[in-house]
Amino acid sequence: MADKALEGVRILDMTHVQSGPSCTQILGFLGADVVKLEPPGRGDITRGQLRDMPDVDSLYFTMLNCNKRSITLNLKSKQGKTIFTELLKTSDVVVENFGPGVLARLGFPWETIQAINPRAIYASIKGFGSYGPNKDFKAYEPIAQAMGGSMSTTGLADGPPLCTGSQVGDSGSGIHMVAAILAALFQRTHSGKGQRVEVAMQDSVLNLVRVKMRDHQRLQRGPLPEYPIEHFDDAVPRSGNASGGGHPGTALRCKPGGPNDYIYVVFQPQIWDALLRTMEREDLVDDERYATPAARLQRLDEVYGLVESWSLNHTKFEVMEKLNAINVPCGPVLDSADLFEDDHLRARDMIVEVPHPQRGSFKTVGSPLKLSDSAIEITSSPLLGEHTAEVLGQVMGYGADDVDQLRQDGVI
Repeated sequence: MADKALEGVRILDMTHVQSGPSCTQILGFLGADVVKLEPPGRGDITRGQLRDMPDVDSLYFTMLNCNKRSITLNLKSKQGKTIFTELLKTSDVVVENFGPGVLARLGFPWETIQAINPRAIYASIKGFGSYGPNKDFKAYEPIAQAMGGSMSTTGLADGPPLCTGSQVGDSGSGIHMVAAILAALFQRTHSGKGQRVEVAMQDSVLNLVRVKMRDHQRLQRGPLPEYPIEHFDDAVPRSGNASGGGHPGTALRCKPGGPNDYIYVVFQPQIWDALLRTMEREDLVDDERYATPAARLQRLDEVYGLVESWSLNHTKFEVMEKLNAINVPCGPVLDSADLFEDDHLRARDMIVEVPHPQRGSFKTVGSPLKLSDSAIEITSSPLLGEHTAEVLGQVMGYGADDVDQLRQDGVI
């Protein structure tokens, strides 16, 4: 097996729920030794949330914590703080997504971490960051979407703002943090020093909707095809299923007409004649109402209705095959059932089945990062405290009797 990209890098993972674990799991996929530190007894709260099997870690937890080792440690105890200090000395990166000031109140602000290990990188994910007027506010996924600009631009123009199904606040901030950590690790190779890196959920969502900020400025100069409004004095409206790019596009209904029997089609200028022939509508090839891109843009509803009257006679997968044959950009709306069975995703190891000591196995999403010279092997999420003795033996030199005593004292 090829070397792993982050072989030899140790991550002290103090994260919970989704934003932090989504970051550290990617680092684990890349080969880092991710040591997940959890409170004794309960552990990460998501172990018990939304369970589908009694007394077994939830899929919420298992799908966000692959490729990690779990240890339990009571950071409020004196001996727990001593062990944590030793863990800091042997870690390259500390990642946390606690509420504002939690780690400092436990006695480990950034300045203390830096003094213990000058090479350590302290990575912090917060709802609104460590400074600014909103720094002490709490954030959840929908709040980050609301305050980052995603909700106001999602949905139909005459409907309410909507959350997107993508976790752009939580997992989005986690992926941004991966980039920040890798940059800090690289800088350390020539500076020799660690640093503090921070990602805010609101900032991450804003970064992912920057094209809407582009449109805000474009609309100040006049109406746009995707936003045919006469006066602009407020904000970018919701654009429904408009493509948001240089060409019109929409989701068209397909057979048999279920809630996800749709295919998204982008109407590039050059595809029109070939599309008409595929639909057996050669009679419209020279029709002046649709002969040019500008003419079609003025009749988009008619154009969409025309193509949809054809797509309704075929399944979304049949339409995909027919349109790809003539180089029309398109994609069926894949629901969760489709995704689990998708041959392309399986071929790319994006849908994988992972053995689990209690579940037997579970399906999860694989690594979206593909490196030609770095093997990615996905291993099961750890049981609570599964590796406590192992890690304390490696870091502290503790034997079985020492570990047993720590358990009796409530330290682990």
